[in-house]
Amino acid sequence: MKAIAHTKYGQPDVLELVDIEKPIPQDDEVLIKVRASSINAAEWYGMVGLPIARIGGGLFKPKDTRLGVDYSGIVEAVGKNRNDFKVGDEVFGARTGAYAEYVCVKNIIIPKPKNITFEEAASVPTAAITALQGLRDFGKIQAGQKVLINGASGGVGHFAVQIAKAFDTEVTAVCSTKNIEIARSSGADHVVDYTKENFTNNVQKYDLLLDVSGTHSWSEYKRVLKPDTHFVIVGAPKGTPVIGPLAHVIKIKVGSWRASQKVEFFIAKFNKDDMNLLKEFLETGKLRPFVEKTYPLSQTAEAMRLFGRGHIRGKIVLTM
Repeated sequence: MKAIAHTKYGQPDVLELVDIEKPIPQDDEVLIKVRASSINAAEWYGMVGLPIARIGGGLFKPKDTRLGVDYSGIVEAVGKNRNDFKVGDEVFGARTGAYAEYVCVKNIIIPKPKNITFEEAASVPTAAITALQGLRDFGKIQAGQKVLINGASGGVGHFAVQIAKAFDTEVTAVCSTKNIEIARSSGADHVVDYTKENFTNNVQKYDLLLDVSGTHSWSEYKRVLKPDTHFVIVGAPKGTPVIGPLAHVIKIKVGSWRASQKVEFFIAKFNKDDMNLLKEFLETGKLRPFVEKTYPLSQTAEAMRLFGRGHIRGKIVLTM
């Protein structure tokens, strides 16, 4: 089968389309014929080999040469101990090595909603679960709150706007001029165009700020936060060559040391309960994925180049 691999760290040119053996499901696994996958920051940093991340992933070259986590596809075979899925079922979920024609999955496998495409389903897992856990688990979102999403038109951001609305909050989205319509169609009550206005100078104060872009300092963010509220970091600029976006996180953490607001940074963790909640949101129309562009698996390097340029609208998806 075809898969994307990289035997060294670097820019997208290190990615290769290779032939590898088709996996055989273990007794507790399900074999998926992958229809689509998507690109996230995790794949980018895994490809370039951020120095701080090489400690566990391979100091001089990647230990795991495969990339990709999100997938959607069709069940092709099931292990003898699995009775929850059958051949032909349409599914989506998360599994390392998803930039491939087939994956074997044990845990994060969920029935695909009938009202979305395989491409849309593949755009959901990493970005939407990050938005969900950031808002609910770390932001402690509550109905009636005023919530601001900084970076509201990208992968995590456009899902965050919709999820915040699903929790019955008043949402302000921050994005550029070209992305205003995406923010509005995602359900934002108010949209701030950062090319024309600095939201940290506004008089409005918020109960929760989800920061996807990392465009301001703590002293600026604090101006628009109510006391004893939550500030959640889920994204940041590329930062320094050694620790990457963690440079921004550290600056915010240091700056907010004695603040009354609670500052959180986290890495999302997959679980079936949250994936099933996202499935429910998709089925009821509370969550609608936006895919900016699709590429065939053979053009993964080009898709990565686009991702690396930043300012992506929604998600970039790979098709098999």
